[in-house]
Amino acid sequence: MDAAHAFESYFGGAWCARLMLQRGLGAIYALAFLGALNQFKPLLGERGLLPVRDYLARVRFRDAPSVFHWHYSDRTFDLVAWLGLGLSVLALTGLSERGSVALSLAVWLGLFCLYLSIVNVGQTFYGFGWESMLLEAGFFTAFLGPLRHPPSLVALLALRFLLFRVELGAGLVKLRHDRCWRDLTCLYYHYETQPLPNPLSRMFHHFPRPFQRLSVLFSHFVQLVCPFGLFAPQPVASLAAGVIILHQLILIASGNYAWLNWLTVALGCSALDDRVLAAVATVVPAAVSLRPFAFEVVLYGLAVVTVLLSVKPVLNLVSSDQVMNESYNPLHLVGSYGAFGSVTRERHEIILEGTSDVEVSDSTEFREYEFKAKPGDPRRRPRQWAPYHLRLDWQLWFLPLRLRNKRSGFSPLRYEPWFERLVEKLLAGDRGLLALLSHNPFADAPPRWVRASLYRYEFTTRKERARTGLVWKRTREGDYLPPASRSERLP
Repeated sequence: MDAAHAFESYFGGAWCARLMLQRGLGAIYALAFLGALNQFKPLLGERGLLPVRDYLARVRFRDAPSVFHWHYSDRTFDLVAWLGLGLSVLALTGLSERGSVALSLAVWLGLFCLYLSIVNVGQTFYGFGWESMLLEAGFFTAFLGPLRHPPSLVALLALRFLLFRVELGAGLVKLRHDRCWRDLTCLYYHYETQPLPNPLSRMFHHFPRPFQRLSVLFSHFVQLVCPFGLFAPQPVASLAAGVIILHQLILIASGNYAWLNWLTVALGCSALDDRVLAAVATVVPAAVSLRPFAFEVVLYGLAVVTVLLSVKPVLNLVSSDQVMNESYNPLHLVGSYGAFGSVTRERHEIILEGTSDVEVSDSTEFREYEFKAKPGDPRRRPRQWAPYHLRLDWQLWFLPLRLRNKRSGFSPLRYEPWFERLVEKLLAGDRGLLALLSHNPFADAPPRWVRASLYRYEFTTRKERARTGLVWKRTREGDYLPPASRSERLP
């Protein structure tokens, strides 16, 4: 048996896996650029909450590579985002893979560079682990090669190694950082306190507690055992990938985690064998030719660089001080990942409210702003938004986690600059910012005062829901931000 047949016997055929990876990544990139077109300018544009120009004045190109270092304007951003969306469509439809190696590389590396330019100036609004995951996945997908050539084993193994770090990193950080993962009780709280619940989260929350504990055990098995199976001979690797994909589909059904879970599903395809997938789909190339010699040299170089970049992530995995979602280089390649190293036991929400009264008194009636995904009106059932990423809603979830001791009050030691500007824009009736909300109670004229209340939220029981019609029950605990007006500086 020659080397090529030996490799195929061990790792399996990957024509169909490559197709699924490229189409899946193309769809996620399209969603990422579409979300940027809808949200980037109100958050980070010329009049945004954290203007890119101010950030670029503080950072060097070598620390945050981005085309915007040469010039930023909202029009320039539109050009970048629309170009990225166009390249995503080429990848999603497979047109990028019907030509030469050069065409495939140009499309995928173009996607990588354009999205890297956005992430590296996105500051806190783009500080999520799945941004780096998407960049890393897109970069290595560029080297899978087009349809006319056999799939690159180097790129496939790099993508499996990414999935390995995502899953094992998440499993280890849970065991190391929160006791409830070790005593199997974290799911008593997680579905209720997760960032953005979805329509089924309340149902998952009310599952019997023995089932919740078994679910945690299953999660540990998936994240601590199955990753090692990704590098086993076929069909073991396919079985490990299938269990990981099943776990991700459960997470998709129970919450809104942007494209994190769908991206992990796509990465799971890197370990699927064509023989396993034959019952579902078969990809037969029209013509097969050897990869160009120059491309082979590039792949060998890629393998060496990937091994060198893997040292820090591997050391992080075995460290007792393991960190989550760490990038070790400005290109976001071969990083460390993980999620929910700790689980909050109570859900607190910051509810922004306004009033048109000239002066605030005990009789003042405040009206609430409603966001698209974060809990607000207790009667409103959570919606499914993932894989679309609502960045402002996510950031508002983080704020209560940073509160100082309740005995000292509910306001933070300092307000985030973007939150201060958010309040200022509500007071000014900024249309761009208001477009990110679900409901503006001051459509005719901006409010005179805005405040932020801190509420404790809990899912209602089945009996409470039947009696009251409420999805949530909530209790106001105090002011996160006391009433502020345009004539006053925020405290």
